[in-house]
Amino acid sequence: MTETRANTKKLFIKTYGCQMNVYDSDRMGDALAPHGYEPTLDIAQADLVLLNTCHIREKASEKVFSELGRLKELQTERRAMGGDMMIGVAGCVAQAEGEEIARRAPVVDMVFGPQAYHRLPDMLAKAEAQRQLHPSMKRAVIDTDFPEEDKFEHLPLPKKEVTIKRGLTAFLTVQEGCDKFCSFCVVPYTRGAEVSRPVAQVLAEARGLVEAGVKEITLLGQNVNAYHGDDKGRSVGLGELAYRLAEISGLERLRYTTSHPRDMDDALIAAHRDLDILMPYLHLPVQSGSDSILKAMNRRHTAAEYMTLIERIKTARPDMALSGDFIVGFPGESDQDFEDTLRIIADVGYASAYSFKYSTRPGTPGANLGDQIGEVVKNERLWRLQELVNKQTTAFHASCVGKTLPVLIERPGRMPGQVGGRSPYLQAVHLNGGTELIGAIHQVEIVGTSTNSLVGQLRQAVAA
Repeated sequence: MTETRANTKKLFIKTYGCQMNVYDSDRMGDALAPHGYEPTLDIAQADLVLLNTCHIREKASEKVFSELGRLKELQTERRAMGGDMMIGVAGCVAQAEGEEIARRAPVVDMVFGPQAYHRLPDMLAKAEAQRQLHPSMKRAVIDTDFPEEDKFEHLPLPKKEVTIKRGLTAFLTVQEGCDKFCSFCVVPYTRGAEVSRPVAQVLAEARGLVEAGVKEITLLGQNVNAYHGDDKGRSVGLGELAYRLAEISGLERLRYTTSHPRDMDDALIAAHRDLDILMPYLHLPVQSGSDSILKAMNRRHTAAEYMTLIERIKTARPDMALSGDFIVGFPGESDQDFEDTLRIIADVGYASAYSFKYSTRPGTPGANLGDQIGEVVKNERLWRLQELVNKQTTAFHASCVGKTLPVLIERPGRMPGQVGGRSPYLQAVHLNGGTELIGAIHQVEIVGTSTNSLVGQLRQAVAA
């Protein structure tokens, strides 16, 4: 069905949390585009607002309810002016607390989990029908089932003109769900079991992105390196998938996140050795350097096994830069456990890392553990850990000064006469230059650093 612009409705999606949610939000827009919805950056003008939620952060659900309170006010203002605004809550908080959201926030029209957004047009039609009922009879449409069908097969591929607007880099989900059941994590309960998309489906979406001008693709998954996609009855791992993607003409860079140490196999390490297109930057969370805490977390690897894996990766790709995740204050974490974590950080030498204080997630095994750590101790440990990581990040940036790096120029800079892009190590790079540089990889000499980025000067262009 083709809609005229006169019938176009405005869609605003607020995305919380991870990169997979960014991808999911884009695909929600793709699902609604054939039904007359186009994106807007002005939430006050939206006919439909979707909150795509994430359950990783502390007090995630309360932040959603706070946002719904503000949306209720906006909705009231729109109705006073003769318009209206429909509201939906999507994502992991919706999956975990669907009925509670509908009960506490009657303003919500739809609540649906991350495995159901391919059914969004149908849900929207049902929600519009509910609006015709008396307020006392109106009920939110809730869809938090894990469907048997493959949602990706039911989603339209984004139109080329829409993809172009997304820019030179793009996310592409290849795997969802988790079978690891780390004791601190809600993902297995909100995203379900590990599922991998078929190889042909991934390649088709990647080709479409490249045809629309995308130069760099980041493959996404809760455990992306657990990918095992079907290829005509044969299981293909992430390493082989990388080789297949490298054959796509016009694709210049490939990344993936987030990885689990137990799924970093020989084939994937070999791909890092063999493929220049696979960027030398790997996010490989360890969470703790203490074997006792790793066991309590159900990580199913030891600190020594992690360090051996790092050595194998760096042997295959000596210029590899590492990123990680760390949780401090997990129940039962002693002073020595924490010191073990600082030691593994010192031994690895991270280019960057994400670190968090442990907070309980209802329904996870960690929520029932005794010996919870006090906030004062957690705060002090987090400060010490972040101080060490920040020193390593600063040192890594400084080590790039004097080197010439290939930089994908993506956008105009913040200052007139400047442009900005990303190094192979995902660092922001700023340099003097005109907008004609945007869209290609250029050789840039790094001449300095700032707080969160590198400063460069153009050397020579590399043909795209």
